[in-house]
Amino acid sequence: MKEDIGGFSEEMEGDLVEQGGDRVGHVNKVGHGKRVIVKKRKPYHHRRAHKKAVPKVPKALQELFVSCRETFKGPDTVPSPQDVQKLCHILDNMKPEDVGLRSDLQFFKPENVVKENQRVTCTTMYKCDNFSLCLFFLPAKGVIPLHNHPGMTVFSRLLLGQMHIKSYDWVDHEASHHSLHQPSQLRLARLKANNVFTAPCDTSVLYPKSGGNMHEFTAITPCAVLDVLGPPYSREDGRDCSYYKDHPYASFPNGESGNVQEENDSYGWLEEIEMPENSRMDPMEYLGPPIVENCTIDKITI
Repeated sequence: MKEDIGGFSEEMEGDLVEQGGDRVGHVNKVGHGKRVIVKKRKPYHHRRAHKKAVPKVPKALQELFVSCRETFKGPDTVPSPQDVQKLCHILDNMKPEDVGLRSDLQFFKPENVVKENQRVTCTTMYKCDNFSLCLFFLPAKGVIPLHNHPGMTVFSRLLLGQMHIKSYDWVDHEASHHSLHQPSQLRLARLKANNVFTAPCDTSVLYPKSGGNMHEFTAITPCAVLDVLGPPYSREDGRDCSYYKDHPYASFPNGESGNVQEENDSYGWLEEIEMPENSRMDPMEYLGPPIVENCTIDKITI
């Protein structure tokens, strides 16, 4: 699907097609419309085996893929601290060009006019049962509403732009919504982050029960975010996405006040809601540098 998002798709896809052109196989091109010419076969020792061309791909991207394949072991597993550190190091050193982006693309220019109701665009670079690599493009003022990541570990790297990130963790992970005598089944959460981030910045990591598992992105300028999700969302496997509306703690101060020892502004009440209209994203085909599944890092051509 091609979407017109402020000139992003035409220029972006044009650039990415050029960079990702090596993915196109030369199928049914050889020998069509030509006579077959029989030549005398050369002795075996003069013939050379044709080596399969290795696609050009940024080493950092391939290194990220290989590390993800080694790190994510499937559902109900969390990467070790050593693996988390390794992935963060790779992501921290990645540049927009590693995924086929440039800051001078029309979409990222400050003077780019944001169209009314312009939605977030997403593209899946790679997906398997254990992990997925995704890019999200947020126009200025674009929002990815407050949502969770059930049983997932997620690495997020802001590649371009400036955004506000707000995130929460549950105070009591075992608490049932029905155990709280609050309106609309509110549930107490601890505020993890409420800050503005500007690219390039360090990779953020959230875990199934910590690190800000429920977060919200609000773009201040046009942004590009690279996400690594392990494992990916899967409704069939019980990892469907839920959305929330947050309320100030002071709005309902009596529910679990005995458990709250810090300032009230460090907490909030989260109300699960239906999927917001502004959570709907426009998908776009990934046309950037390829990810090679059966190629080791040392054989990659940069």
